[in-house]
Amino acid sequence: MTKSMYKYIGEFWRNNKSPEFKELMRSRIIQWRREETIQRVERPTRIDRARSLGYKAKQGYVVIRSRVRKGGRRKQRPVRGRKSRNMGVNKITPKKSIKLIAEERAARKYSNLEVLNSYWVGQDGRHKWFEIIMIDPQHPAVAKDPRTSWISTYEYRGDKKVYLKNPIHRGRVHRGLTSSGKKMRGQRKKGIGTEKNRPSLRRHNRRGN
Repeated sequence: MTKSMYKYIGEFWRNNKSPEFKELMRSRIIQWRREETIQRVERPTRIDRARSLGYKAKQGYVVIRSRVRKGGRRKQRPVRGRKSRNMGVNKITPKKSIKLIAEERAARKYSNLEVLNSYWVGQDGRHKWFEIIMIDPQHPAVAKDPRTSWISTYEYRGDKKVYLKNPIHRGRVHRGLTSSGKKMRGQRKKGIGTEKNRPSLRRHNRRGN
């Protein structure tokens, strides 16, 4: 059975302990450290992963590489004396994932674009790098494509262009509607034990009052 090009690329990225992969990532990360925290790239680093998450090499699609620090929150140690267990410095972690933080930062810089999805591309001892697939919701190529028209801010009714009054996917990354956001909110599970997760924990608590 023959394999496609994307299959070979995926196997290379999954075998990240190989000497060839480590040597390639070492040279890339040296270059990425010199770049900006949020850097627009011409084409995806992992084309197989990007294609599986909805990327198309056409107008209206943009790929952003975002760098985020690793680990938990950075908290200053107390000036006065404390027991070690009462310092409150270590193990202070946010509820958001590092991946979701990278998506939100890219969305804030490119406020006219919407986040479609993201994937990991590398890390070192201090930072992680993610590539975020973003879509221009006002581009005609996005509105005319039935696979991406759901994210557009307008629609075509025949030859007439009609703007939507309330685009429901505007700012979707800040409302936890991306894949990383749904994972943080517990939306990937169904059944017993998830009765309070939908539509959200906050909404569920309001219903009880």
